[in-house]
Amino acid sequence: MPSKIGKAEDEKGFVSAEGEIGTPESLPEPERPPLRHIDKYIRPECPCLSKRYTMAVLTCVGFMISFGMRCNMGMAKLKHGNETNMFNWTVSVEIAVDSSFFWGYLVTQVPGGFLASMYPANMIFGTAIAISAFLNLLLPGATTISPTLVIIVRICQGFVEGVTYPACHGIWRFWAPPLERSRLATLAFCGSYAGVVLGMPLSGLLTGGISWKAPFYFYGIAGVVWYVVWLWLSFEKPSKHPTISARELMYIEQSLGQSAQLAMPTIANTPWRSFFTSMPVYAIIVANFCRSWNFYLLVLFQAKFLQTTYNLQIEETGFIGALPHLLMTLIVPMGGLLADHVRKKGILTTTNVRKLFNCGGFGMEAIFFLVVAYAQTAVTATAALTLGVAFSGFAISGFNVNHLDIAPRYASILMGMSNGIGTIAGFMCPIATDSITKDGSRQSWKIVFIMAAVVHFFGVTFYAVFASGELQPWAEPSAEEKKKVWNPLEEGDLPKSSVRVQDYQGQVNSHGPTYGSVEQTSVAGHQPPMYPSTNPFINHAEQQPTNPFINHVEAVQPETKDGYYKYGTVDDGAY
Repeated sequence: MPSKIGKAEDEKGFVSAEGEIGTPESLPEPERPPLRHIDKYIRPECPCLSKRYTMAVLTCVGFMISFGMRCNMGMAKLKHGNETNMFNWTVSVEIAVDSSFFWGYLVTQVPGGFLASMYPANMIFGTAIAISAFLNLLLPGATTISPTLVIIVRICQGFVEGVTYPACHGIWRFWAPPLERSRLATLAFCGSYAGVVLGMPLSGLLTGGISWKAPFYFYGIAGVVWYVVWLWLSFEKPSKHPTISARELMYIEQSLGQSAQLAMPTIANTPWRSFFTSMPVYAIIVANFCRSWNFYLLVLFQAKFLQTTYNLQIEETGFIGALPHLLMTLIVPMGGLLADHVRKKGILTTTNVRKLFNCGGFGMEAIFFLVVAYAQTAVTATAALTLGVAFSGFAISGFNVNHLDIAPRYASILMGMSNGIGTIAGFMCPIATDSITKDGSRQSWKIVFIMAAVVHFFGVTFYAVFASGELQPWAEPSAEEKKKVWNPLEEGDLPKSSVRVQDYQGQVNSHGPTYGSVEQTSVAGHQPPMYPSTNPFINHAEQQPTNPFINHVEAVQPETKDGYYKYGTVDDGAY
């Protein structure tokens, strides 16, 4: 019997609709891929998480390891309080070591977007973290041999890690329903800040308590272990997961609609001219550059600032330096939930939500950076840094997920472009900061933080004027591409199945949300049922004519003739 439940998000991450809905047992059983050997002994799932949130948590941990590794060298250089004496490096060599990671990081940003389009994005992301972790194990030996070898290894680390952000957007192209983009993306991206939260104090403890080599070995081994878990639990898309529930599969696929079925872009059919003439794209690029400047300023120089200006010990710089990023780690996913809530309720448009969160976050961080510049005590400086970085966490629900709003099909490529430009800040910031703070005086650090505030104020102004949260005309599929999307209801020779397509379609429209980033064509003679509910996950074409996520009848997981979705039968067991 159908059951009535209130509109609420259950422990699996689903949003239920008020009114009559079907039970999980009443949903048609989708065809599944065959179980891998390990799956026959241990099911690839986390008991308390849905599959899409499992992907988000694992991605978060991957970013934590990636950004934790970036804290290792800074702490190693502070081992004896004078980084130039420890390794006998000159200032120019030190600048080269600090910026070398970004030389490789810049090169693979845009190619990373295409790799994520051509190959499974989850494999691109996981392999990049694993290789970087292996290279991290080589850094202690390289450091004792030659600074040139250190620079080469760090360039290679940047080269492989350059694909991580574009690949992450490639993952969410298939896994993130439109109205959950902010929360899933920010949950994944908060790993970069959580990585700094753990990386600074942990590197400080390992460096001070064991050896300067210990952080490199710890994070290298952690990255390899994470990769094994990632290979077990991550999948390219929901339809390839062997144990995903029918309910979650239909929810994701139906909400994404045709946008997930369109052919992936290639270099030839990518609208490059539109990219470079679109002001919303430039707004994202400018915001990414401004954010990268201040983020890398803190990651690379926060410990040095606290030590040279306020004479803090290395362990203290690790823990105190982690405070701002700890608060930001909490703010980033909360901001994602709030942004999605405001959009679902129709309080603000997507454009206004992105502008409010981005400009508010950047603006508050810029103000608190000015406080840091004029702070006279360590307590004042730390408090201002903590509050400023915390507020900037809201900006991640602005520019960092904006690619998926304006061009979901090209999101990984746009992320590569914007992150590539942002990486230039990784070059410029260490060079500028090392040059300004050569004497280590408080006045020199004052200039550094005033400059950081000016960078943010520029970003606020540009994004507020030119940003957009709407699907851009050049990002919509052409008429030819829409025709190429296979619709089983339009085929004369339907494949055989134990579940009739019409019945499957009816189940989808009865139990699943019906919105998507691309409007779909209604099948003649079939109209979605009407409900008296106000749940934004339910399609009310007549009641909500202006809802951009309104969708029409669409087969959630059509069978294909080439065996793309061919699975063996497995008991669902998720509910």
